[in-house]
Amino acid sequence: MADPIPVPVGILRLPRGPDSSGSRGFSRDWRPGANSRDRDNSRDRDNSRDSAALQGARAALRERFLRLLGRARGKRARFRLWNGLRVLAEFGAADVQSGAFQVDSLRTPLGVQGAALLRCGDVLEFSFPLE
Repeated sequence: MADPIPVPVGILRLPRGPDSSGSRGFSRDWRPGANSRDRDNSRDRDNSRDSAALQGARAALRERFLRLLGRARGKRARFRLWNGLRVLAEFGAADVQSGAFQVDSLRTPLGVQGAALLRCGDVLEFSFPLE
């Protein structure tokens, strides 16, 4: 007897947020009292200086991280995952936008996988051991 034809499943789409960015109504500023209008102007100036310094520091860290990824291709890497698993692999590339590491020769407790993608959300840390 043939398998029955699967019934199509509908897709649930959430409504767009009140602004055109599609933020679904959530504020981008998570600080308490960020929307209050009774702020002092001098405090705003200090915050803008702090945010500029913070933005500069983040840009420098991002540049260092991207340079590291550029030099890491083909090197042996050790990954520790959030679930406590430690795996070894040859680093291939990183897709920072979608959040994945492409690796070759992934050595896991179950064996060696020729090529794999590790989600950045699953990776707690990674390092390049000295050879």
